Amino acid sequence: MAALCLLPVAAVLWLALFPSENIWPHLIATTLPGYIGNTLILLAGVGASTLLTGVATARLVTACEFPLRKQLEWLLLLPLAIPGYVIAYLYTDLLEFAGPVQHALRAVFNWRLASDYWFPEVRSMGGAVMLLGVVLYPYVYLLARASFLEQSGYLPDVSRLMGRGPVATFFHVELPIARPAIAVGVALAMMETLNDFGTVDFFSVQTLTAGLYDVWLNMGNLGGGAQIGATMLAFAVLLISLEYVGRRRRRFYQSASRFGGRPRRRLRGRAAWAALGVCAAPVLFGFVIPALLLVSHAAGHFEAAWTPRFRSYALNSLWVSGAASLSAVALAVVVGYARRLRRSAAMAAASRIASLGYAVPGAVLAVGVLIPLAAFDNAADAFLRAHFGVTSGLILSGTSFAIIVTYVIRFLAVSIGAVEASFGKVSESMDMAARTLGHGALQTLRRFHLPLIKSGVLTAALIVFVDCMKELPATLILRPFNFETLATHVYHFASDEMIEQSALGALFIVAAGLVPVIILSRTIESAGRLDPANPAPPADARAP
Repeated sequence: MAALCLLPVAAVLWLALFPSENIWPHLIATTLPGYIGNTLILLAGVGASTLLTGVATARLVTACEFPLRKQLEWLLLLPLAIPGYVIAYLYTDLLEFAGPVQHALRAVFNWRLASDYWFPEVRSMGGAVMLLGVVLYPYVYLLARASFLEQSGYLPDVSRLMGRGPVATFFHVELPIARPAIAVGVALAMMETLNDFGTVDFFSVQTLTAGLYDVWLNMGNLGGGAQIGATMLAFAVLLISLEYVGRRRRRFYQSASRFGGRPRRRLRGRAAWAALGVCAAPVLFGFVIPALLLVSHAAGHFEAAWTPRFRSYALNSLWVSGAASLSAVALAVVVGYARRLRRSAAMAAASRIASLGYAVPGAVLAVGVLIPLAAFDNAADAFLRAHFGVTSGLILSGTSFAIIVTYVIRFLAVSIGAVEASFGKVSESMDMAARTLGHGALQTLRRFHLPLIKSGVLTAALIVFVDCMKELPATLILRPFNFETLATHVYHFASDEMIEQSALGALFIVAAGLVPVIILSRTIESAGRLDPANPAPPADARAP
């Protein structure tokens, strides 16, 4: 399994090193520096935006008490349900010169032309940074909030005894402990930014992803696309390595004696309303406004959008996403149970290799999957022609099988993490008892483990399903002829400035994404609760 997951990456690197037509010198002399520069700017901007928004909101909802705090704890996760390309289409339609916002400004101030006033350009690098940041900050918020909830309640008390105030305690004690989780969240957000194609294509921001599509699909040069893909792989490896290098000589520990028991500081007056505004703004701009726009467009154009073709697109999305999620979860159970049975370095290494797909951008993974599948199809067709005089056509690369394989490799890490966490909660004495009763390894898995870990398995399947529903770059490259999903349907209509026609499909994707968001919120909340045997002061109690 690990070898199969590593095969696409190896295929991309091989084709990049030995292309049929080497355009690498031409890329370096012309477009590649611009692609790399724009990608670095976009990654830095989105990283900074998600870091500030995610840490600030996580800190406020875990350490302070203010109006609507309880509701905002889970509302702050909702922007995660909206794909970046959807919010880009919506805000462009809302804020462009012919949109309702600028139209209202011209009516109020009696402006006529764009030269009469200044308005920020949405379809720009700055617009891409802001819009991607507003939907990706939940990665940082999710992990930062979980880390803050798990920190011992004694830490602030000890820090204050040493003469530090609340602000100094946060920066010198609490933030360093949460740093590994925050770094992982920022890295995830930046990987999603590197994977994004719909937003950068719509905003004409020439990143490496846009360059890969341009070189491969528009210029017809697969070797050049693989070379840009190899550059993207280098960026992904760099993102993974930065945090490891930064903390290789540091260790972070926290006491398990008092998790989540710290009292929240009650804010009053302007401070309370300021905290409410800071936490409500990302929800408003990242979910409420886009959701209202989608509902309005979908209701106004429902009859035109709800067609047999649209329903076939929805069924295609359900088919490939469902098949990929079930396959990914089944493979994750194999990986998790194998590691439980045999705790060796080789098994651990194989598990890590099988999880590498999530760090590879979807466009690069699609190229890597297509190369071996196309080679197999060509070999099979040549064999049948030579021996039987018939042609097989595209057996694997020209079907939805290629999409499902790519989805499984890309999101296998998500299912492995959830399934291994569920296995970790089952006592090893369960295996010993089953063996003494005469059950083999497979019988133990089927009769005992699977019933105990079914909630974790279902959660993993649901999260992978929604990720597959939203995946755009890999689907655009690998979809067969006359095969569209909801993601590609939304992309095509929105790219043609027909956002109203794509609103119903986007609304379906967003609605599907809400379910795992709610599950994640409930998981974090239950994880942050105290052990009943070790009660703590109430949440709204005053700090001493």
